[in-house]
Amino acid sequence: QVRLVESGGGLVQSGGSLRLSCAASGIIFSIYNMGWYRQAPGKQRELVATISSGGNQNYADFVKGRFTISRDNTKNAVYLQMNSLKPEDTAVYYCNAQNSRNSRQSWGQGAQVPVSS
Repeated sequence: QVRLVESGGGLVQSGGSLRLSCAASGIIFSIYNMGWYRQAPGKQRELVATISSGGNQNYADFVKGRFTISRDNTKNAVYLQMNSLKPEDTAVYYCNAQNSRNSRQSWGQGAQVPVSS
């Protein structure tokens, strides 16, 4: 059974930094494409960043140059380093795992990231 657990969320001031972590279990982590999505109040969930099983990274335009996604296959973990945070980055951030062989997806429970102005 796939389990994704996010951690590292919390209140941060505008201009500050935060690092989210997602610990995965129940999967062969190295074959999964991993990603971070977010959902702000009243808005649809949107892609923030992804990292493929081979390490290729992809970012939404609104986080390019500020956020960095990384993974550690030895720890079954994916990270999102968020710098220069803005109030509009306020959202619940979700970890996503997609099996690169059959495209099945799993989601974490989400981590709240409120950014104060």
